[in-house]
Amino acid sequence: MSSRRATIADVAREAGVSASTASVVFSGKVVVSDATRAKVIAAAESLGYTGPDPRAASLRTGRAGIVAVLFRERLGAAFRDPVNAAMMDGLSDALAPIGAGILLLRDEGPDAPATAPSLTSAPIDAAVLLGCNEIVRASVETVRGRGLPVVVIEGDAGADIPRILLDNREAQRQAAEHVRSLGHRDVAIVTLPRDGARRRGFHDDEAGITVDVTRDRLQGARDVYPDAPAYATAESSIDEGLAAGRVLLAGVRPTAILAQSDLLAAGLIRAAEEAGLRVPEDLSVTGFDGIVVDGLAPYALTTLVQDAAAKGRAAGEAVVAMLEGREPASLTLSCTFRRGNTTAPVSVSAGKALGPRSDSAG
Repeated sequence: MSSRRATIADVAREAGVSASTASVVFSGKVVVSDATRAKVIAAAESLGYTGPDPRAASLRTGRAGIVAVLFRERLGAAFRDPVNAAMMDGLSDALAPIGAGILLLRDEGPDAPATAPSLTSAPIDAAVLLGCNEIVRASVETVRGRGLPVVVIEGDAGADIPRILLDNREAQRQAAEHVRSLGHRDVAIVTLPRDGARRRGFHDDEAGITVDVTRDRLQGARDVYPDAPAYATAESSIDEGLAAGRVLLAGVRPTAILAQSDLLAAGLIRAAEEAGLRVPEDLSVTGFDGIVVDGLAPYALTTLVQDAAAKGRAAGEAVVAMLEGREPASLTLSCTFRRGNTTAPVSVSAGKALGPRSDSAG
């Protein structure tokens, strides 16, 4: 039994038509009669021919048909966040007209295995970088060194790199002003990672933050609460929010916490419940993203709602424009403030030191 892959010429011969006629049946670019199409499809099925060899198409066009997407975190963690899933939906929709697929990569930097696909070695036509830290910025030069288009979502990689941004600072300021309007003065901030090392802990030096979205949202909160302590997490997840909440609620606690993502906010609510606190009576919590968090009911987060799919779609449209020789568009999208039931006026009991914690509170 031969292992040779059937070709379009084999199909044409079997169907009794020219190779060009068989080819247009699969390309769909020219109308052929139903009878001819049926003969070609039947011949293809009998020979096990599933369509043109994509490798041959790549050689003809000079393109791989792949756009790389570089994440700041492990892919498992990245796709637990509905924001990233929605962005990928938008990106894939925008790339569909040019028939491009997506290759997911992680910014492991110098620790990446030599055999792992990377922006240096992978056969790609363009790259989309999610966020910007010191590792991602180095990746920009890698992609540009290959002469490939690159787009950054929520980050600044230089004036000549198309950017798809959110109004992070203004949006976070809205949440902070809402909390201040409720009478809160003792406020803490739980941030996304501050740099590529993803160190957890308190941080006051904004100059040391290399992740643009973290810095911008922190500045928005500190426009209203300039002295609010900020605690950095390793990723946007419920577990990280829970861990941060345990630290912030261990002593004299704030009356409100501004979280830089809804997943972090959900973790903070769990930490409050674990400590015997009521949300929002004893502690107000705000998030950022406007996603659906499973298991959060009866809470509806006070949050900033972003259109994550639109971010991905705009990035994909910029990639397509560059691949087609057109000028790409940078874009700044706006968030919408949504008040839920996790914020309330400050109470007389809020902000007091907690008693000894139980073992279960860890």
